[in-house]
Amino acid sequence: MSRLIVVSNRVAPTQEGRPAAGGLAIGVLDALKETGGVWFGWSGETVSEPSAPVIEKQGNVTYATVGLTKRDYDQYYRGFSNATLWPTFHYRNDLSRYDRQEYSGYLRVNVTLARQLKALLKPDDIIWVHDYHLLPFARCLRDLGVKNPIGFFLHIPFPVPEVLRTVPPHEELVKCMCSYDVVGFQTDADRQSFVDYIERGQHGTSSEDGMVHAYDRFLKVGAYPIGIYPDAIAKAAEQFTDRKPVRSLREGMRGRKLIMSVDRLDYSKGLVERFQAFERLLLNAPGWHGRVSLVQIAPPTRSDVSTYQRIRHTLEGEAGRINGRFAQLDWTPIQYLNRKYDRNLLMALFRQSQVGYVTPLRDGMNLVAKEYVASQDPADPGVLVLSQFAGAAEQLPGALVVNPFDLSQMAEALERALSMPLAERQARHADMMAPLRENNLSVWRDNFLADLRNVATASSATAKAVKLAHAQAN
Repeated sequence: MSRLIVVSNRVAPTQEGRPAAGGLAIGVLDALKETGGVWFGWSGETVSEPSAPVIEKQGNVTYATVGLTKRDYDQYYRGFSNATLWPTFHYRNDLSRYDRQEYSGYLRVNVTLARQLKALLKPDDIIWVHDYHLLPFARCLRDLGVKNPIGFFLHIPFPVPEVLRTVPPHEELVKCMCSYDVVGFQTDADRQSFVDYIERGQHGTSSEDGMVHAYDRFLKVGAYPIGIYPDAIAKAAEQFTDRKPVRSLREGMRGRKLIMSVDRLDYSKGLVERFQAFERLLLNAPGWHGRVSLVQIAPPTRSDVSTYQRIRHTLEGEAGRINGRFAQLDWTPIQYLNRKYDRNLLMALFRQSQVGYVTPLRDGMNLVAKEYVASQDPADPGVLVLSQFAGAAEQLPGALVVNPFDLSQMAEALERALSMPLAERQARHADMMAPLRENNLSVWRDNFLADLRNVATASSATAKAVKLAHAQAN
């Protein structure tokens, strides 16, 4: 079987026994261990000058990591990736900025990474590239003569054409994406946005089988919603129930109901609106005073980017204001924790709560929503309050789906969740666990790689036919 080459902006920690951080890490590691292969990407370190990849082997998986110079980090990562693409793809054009030098740095790093990867490639390797940092990566490899099948999966939303066009080099980026053989999105809406850009801009055409013909290339475009391993999460949630932090939280609640929220500290997550909707619950339903608390865990992210510093200060201010307004001597309405916890411990914390509160303003999938459901005790499950703008809303029919821009609707959903009878909670939980099992992380990975390998087989057959025809003609 051909090797799998995974390319992502960051390579997950490789220490044995250390739990992987999220879906990308778990899914691709499983695939790599099955077939053998290479995980290539940034080490997370800044270096004085570019150098060859650092190679580390564990079993049949090779980790190849490279450093970025400070200039590359500033332009490629902090700049175009996270100051232009991230806000725009999350529909926050008001926070997006474009700088030509940063875009040049973004392209330069993609070219450099492609050159470094090419030296590691074998002719029959299959390449799977991940996320918005690497939109032009296939084009860079093609320019170097790489003919291997290359797939791309976007973990974040893909915006509608009108929004995408606010990024000045939008057409160049989409043209680069058409150098992939398979392009995957989290939802059908994201897939449709990409196809709409191609067709409405008269750059190409699409067919019902998911094939797109654009910029003189054919590629497969599809929705591949990422999943989780629900039974493994349920087991971890139960096993970690007696850990000290979980016991401390349980004892500290003193019988009060718990609303649990976990997000990276990011403006796309709707954290301020979430706090304000909880405040509205306390205003509209004073009977809940002293009887319910919201615990928000929000680990810092991209702390050297000014936009993220501002959201942290704003959130701290809102938590303080709401607590000052409603707190009692023995009750703090909001516990806001700006720190990171072990993933298994978070699953156990979810299991203790009566409500999961997941209300991003825009999200590709949001695995926290799925993890919350999987971590619940089926005999006495909590209720998920979920944003309609998370990809997971299409796959979790038992959630209370809300518009995160409607504070009153969110407050009403919280009150309904807190008061929901056991039989309804059990039925809703069962309705969500079934699709989580049917569309787990392996299904996401296997469906994408099957399409990519089909492209490889078709390309090989075409190449052989062309070669044979050429030989017969001579």
